[in-house]
Amino acid sequence: MKTALITGANRGIGAEMLAQLNADGVTARGTARDPSGDLLACDVADAASVTAMATAYGDTPLDLLVCNAGIFIDRDETIETGYPADMWAEEFATNVTGVFLTIQALLPNLRAAKGKIAIISSQLGSSTQLGTNGFIYRASKAAVLNLGMNVAQTVKPDGIAVGIYHPGWVQTDMGGESAAITPEASASGLIARFKDLSLDKTGCFENWDGRPHAV
Repeated sequence: MKTALITGANRGIGAEMLAQLNADGVTARGTARDPSGDLLACDVADAASVTAMATAYGDTPLDLLVCNAGIFIDRDETIETGYPADMWAEEFATNVTGVFLTIQALLPNLRAAKGKIAIISSQLGSSTQLGTNGFIYRASKAAVLNLGMNVAQTVKPDGIAVGIYHPGWVQTDMGGESAAITPEASASGLIARFKDLSLDKTGCFENWDGRPHAV
């Protein structure tokens, strides 16, 4: 693996994956809505922003695209009065549509390298992890899981493998301080999964530590 690009790489798991890949000798770039340093500007919920990011990245072949950018803004909503329509639109625009737009924009780069696509979903998108809150987030992560499995079939003839991953319950702004694992552990495990990903495994849904996850 020579090149990688990670969306949502300004903090948390994304920032840690970016750091670990670069330390491993990969030429890795990251994106953020409000970038600093070497990060590329990209709001994945904005089609024009995604297109501009892909233009800025150029025609360099891309060995690994990690669709990591995501939001969870409905954790405190109630079914009686919460979950307004604009919240559904915002969360799906980032967590689902943004993943598709990013893949679409960088598909020429991925084809040139016969690269890999890693989609960060969540166990909360699995039908085995039903709950009573976070309906939008759960639905969006189920949708991006389904999207990833379908994209896997579409790009397999191009030699591009797709994996979908649960990063674990991670000590980040999203996961909270009481979460089970550190960003360093999650990132390390995920990178191992990316390296193991092949066309034989395309469309897989796995935990950060390599265990298969039920859909």
